[in-house]
Amino acid sequence: MNQRITIPIGPQHPSLKEPGCFTITLEGEKVVSAVVGVGYNHRGLEKACEARTYIQDMYLIERVCGICSHTHSTAFCQAVEALAGVEISRRAAYIRVIMAELERLHSHLLWLGVAGHEIGFDTLLMYSWRDREKVLDALALLGGNRVNYGINTIGGVRRDISPSECEQLRSMLDFIEEEDKYFIDLALHESTLAARLGGIGRLSYEDALRLGAVGPVARASGVPTDIRVIEKYAAYDEFPMEVITDEHSDVFGRAVVRVKEIMESIKLIRFALDNLPDGELKVNVPRRIPEGEVLSRTEAPRGEDIHYVRSNGTDKPDRVRVRAASEANWHSVAHMLEGDYLADVPIIIAAIDPCYSCTDRAIVLDHRDTGCQQVLDWEALRRYSVDFYRERGFDAKSIKIPERKIIR
Repeated sequence: MNQRITIPIGPQHPSLKEPGCFTITLEGEKVVSAVVGVGYNHRGLEKACEARTYIQDMYLIERVCGICSHTHSTAFCQAVEALAGVEISRRAAYIRVIMAELERLHSHLLWLGVAGHEIGFDTLLMYSWRDREKVLDALALLGGNRVNYGINTIGGVRRDISPSECEQLRSMLDFIEEEDKYFIDLALHESTLAARLGGIGRLSYEDALRLGAVGPVARASGVPTDIRVIEKYAAYDEFPMEVITDEHSDVFGRAVVRVKEIMESIKLIRFALDNLPDGELKVNVPRRIPEGEVLSRTEAPRGEDIHYVRSNGTDKPDRVRVRAASEANWHSVAHMLEGDYLADVPIIIAAIDPCYSCTDRAIVLDHRDTGCQQVLDWEALRRYSVDFYRERGFDAKSIKIPERKIIR
């Protein structure tokens, strides 16, 4: 007798803040197999970039992800600067590093709170998000905004860091360092946390390499991969840096890597503040970028971020392609879910720190009978979706939307 049952989690689900569909096959309470379905978010950013100038694209690229906005704009700027044959000043490079590491603090503290919430440890959520507010205030101090900071521009950075701002940053770092010591002690010695996170979502060293895992997910499996060390972009070639790895190869290991990386980011920011060189903030870049193509990589808080830019010699790119870290890490999620309990599914998914909007995708219809492909624009995609559901007995026009009433 077949005791297996298949259930969908998402795309609309109370535990999911963004749309994703995970088709879970269970035998009892254990996951036998899982299918990861992402791609519900399609904003057309890549195509939109190809219809705008490089400077206009900066505003789009920074909005690929709200948490990794600086690293995306850095990767794009590096690609355009390489095509233009210009090199930014060391001061601008240092400021890019400072913002990147502040963004990493923001991201890891946010993840720590989400992870605590997923396992019912809401005290950890409150503590880590309280500390995250300090980092967001620092980002707003330097960039004028808590999310999309607008620091980067092609050829350097838009805003400088004053001596008084440096002192305010140092004060914030002292506070976060003391708090992170508590989080590290919690991760390494709290028995209930280790019992809840240990042994679930396993991803061995070999599987991490085979499935192309990146960032803390790979480093928690003992893979010492970090673009800041491999390619040393911006000013990382001048920074003493340690790649944080762990051998647990599970969700617990991913928590350990992130809380230790918070301390490493604090060290890097302090080094940058103590050794901030003089120089211009921006060098001139021609409006029309010479023909060519470049692949640019940065280390986002979630892992390797790749931007491909191809120029045709005009002021608009011929092709822009973004492969964020979440897109790479989705491939290992199905493997990590297999063999664990249904109750572990939310924290295993959350452990890769997923960004659904980073996995921006379009629908391509493959006509196998004719051997051609059809790429749908927004209007065609909308018509296809309406017809798809109408053929299955669902007509959106039949839904009566009640009049909105405002209670005064």
